[in-house]
Amino acid sequence: MPDEPRTADEARAAAAEFQRDYAAVREQIGRVVVGHGDVVDGVLTCLFVGGHALLEGVPGIGKTLLIRTLARALSLSFSRVQFTPDLMPADISGTTIVIETEEGGVGGRRERQFRFQPGPVFAQMVLADEINRATPKTQSALLEAMQERHVTVAGVTHPLPAPFFVMATQNPLEQEGTYPLPEAQLDRFLLKLHVGYSSREELGEILNRTTAGHDPVVEPVLDAARILAHQRLVRRAVIAEHVQDYAIRMVMATHPSGRFATPMVNQYVRIGASPRAAQALVLGGKCRALLDGRAAASIDDIRTVALPALRHRLIMNFEAEAEGVTSDAVVRNIVDTLPAG
Repeated sequence: MPDEPRTADEARAAAAEFQRDYAAVREQIGRVVVGHGDVVDGVLTCLFVGGHALLEGVPGIGKTLLIRTLARALSLSFSRVQFTPDLMPADISGTTIVIETEEGGVGGRRERQFRFQPGPVFAQMVLADEINRATPKTQSALLEAMQERHVTVAGVTHPLPAPFFVMATQNPLEQEGTYPLPEAQLDRFLLKLHVGYSSREELGEILNRTTAGHDPVVEPVLDAARILAHQRLVRRAVIAEHVQDYAIRMVMATHPSGRFATPMVNQYVRIGASPRAAQALVLGGKCRALLDGRAAASIDDIRTVALPALRHRLIMNFEAEAEGVTSDAVVRNIVDTLPAG
């Protein structure tokens, strides 16, 4: 597809190809993953926007399966890191090793050379499985990679391949052996997606697929060049000034004692969302608009992505914890009360 559509016809053709590729990837995922439609759409939004996704849910409900299936549907390099309490930062980013070489024949002297051994983060798609099982020191090893798309080891910067995605899974914090992610790292995830339990019908379909010898074939349908082209297309999508201002006011509504803060925010939120939240709202809204065949994002598009874009960026206070008020409840309150104009 052309990188820079110059005419209206070219723009429509690019948008149609984007819709076809999105549907093709979604169809491949549907061959393996049963249900979780909102989560699948959230992960694909991160893919086509160029952001990272965080999936939270109890073990055994398909988080890792979803991401591994997505990797099979894409012609991208893939690596998986199982986070454990003894995992070290160098196990993720890589380390410098000493290589000993021998010059000449008999009696030749040996030379030592330092060589960088890349870690699993040097892949286009990285699955950080159960990321909150590792200590905060190890979790933070992903910070530079997620934000800057490069890794610095021993003073040398090593660029990561493009496109680069971190798809992380985590268990609920109430489970034993988990460590909360640092706020700075949470903010670098475009969306946080909650993966819930399957319905009765979905559980039946899962059993039909997994206990009767069913072995679905997932085929790669999208490569790196087309993903990067789609990402550029999403960023070129139009957003009206009043819609963008709605996204801005929504972020500002999360700031306690701010001009747009709701009473619920003032009562239960300690720290509100950062400018990255506004970026997530706008880019997610543009992606939803293109999928719906519209050239411009709407206020409803912003509302659709508000919950996964904001829930992990609010730091609740002690009163909220004591009364069981979640960040999801606060975001829903903002969506319900923030005027469109």
